[in-house]
Amino acid sequence: MTTGEKLLRELIARPSVNPAFVPADDPHAGEQRVAEFLVDVFKKAGLVIERQRVFPGRDNIIARLLPKQKPAQRILLAPHMDTVGVPDEKSFVPRARNGRLYGRGACDTKGTVAMMTAALLDLACSRRRPSRTEIAFAGLIDEENGQTGSRVLAASQFKADLAIVGEPTELRVVTAHKGDLWLELEARGKSAHGARPELGRNAVHAMARIVDLLETDYAAQLRKRRHSLLGNPTINVGSMAGGIQPNIVPDRCVISIDRRTLPGETETTVRREIRALLHRRRHQAAFRNVKAAECLPMETTLDLPLVRQFLRSVGQKQPAGVDFFCDASVLSAGGIPSVVFGAGNIAQAHTADEWISLRSLESGTALLTRFLESLP
Repeated sequence: MTTGEKLLRELIARPSVNPAFVPADDPHAGEQRVAEFLVDVFKKAGLVIERQRVFPGRDNIIARLLPKQKPAQRILLAPHMDTVGVPDEKSFVPRARNGRLYGRGACDTKGTVAMMTAALLDLACSRRRPSRTEIAFAGLIDEENGQTGSRVLAASQFKADLAIVGEPTELRVVTAHKGDLWLELEARGKSAHGARPELGRNAVHAMARIVDLLETDYAAQLRKRRHSLLGNPTINVGSMAGGIQPNIVPDRCVISIDRRTLPGETETTVRREIRALLHRRRHQAAFRNVKAAECLPMETTLDLPLVRQFLRSVGQKQPAGVDFFCDASVLSAGGIPSVVFGAGNIAQAHTADEWISLRSLESGTALLTRFLESLP
């Protein structure tokens, strides 16, 4: 059994469900069990440990492998420790079958936590350990909800020359990902008795017209825009709620939309273009942002030598892009050039029977170790 598999089994067996997705007293909530395990592993390897308080009982864990000489640069390995919820208790029991390891977080992203940890442990005792490059590991909390862990790290003025953010990318180096904007639109009408609907204004009917407009004309408009790595922006109307009971004309209806954005798009520009479209079709709706913080798209230039070196090291000619949002955007906005890299396929993330290929875990450890050993 490889070091990576051993680590991953230990990580899966330590629940770290994001508290946003479970009741306050749920015994599986919080990242502290994973954090304490990683602290113990890194201490035994001689790394310098720092705990960064984010919420009470929920800390980012920063472990630093210091070079023998004064550091000339710093590489940050930044996976997240939290997971989404689980269908049952068996999700915390690691199970191997047909070259796969099953369990909550196996893919997203405890597999990459194990991969990065194994690479660091290899490097700590390697003769090829960089002499002038510091390697830092940041186990981040709350990626699955508000990305508070990475936001606190970025706000602390933590510096690095490159962050490798851990997410399942099938071992591809990702230099761009989409942003994620959640909006609520509210239509107002006038209530009336269901026997005399002509005396009211049906807000659900008004909103249904808006939904149709967004999912047809607006979606077609978005398909005309293209990014070389990310394709086109998208919109999805994910929920709709309005009315009280059948015999009352509804005076209020609310929809929630998920708008995936490209570099250069912001909440302001998205609101403006949707408002303009509604105005042209004589529809009215009020806007409200659902998320507390902006989730901006991320794009890192290939002009950075470390990015080009990482691509060469893993044998990749061109960078990749992904549809999902992650901590890379937050760290990048905080001044740390970021790429995304990790074992596993995002298609397995959040599934009831989540798994990761053990071969990808082993290959990822070898690729990451080779890159780190190539640093001065």
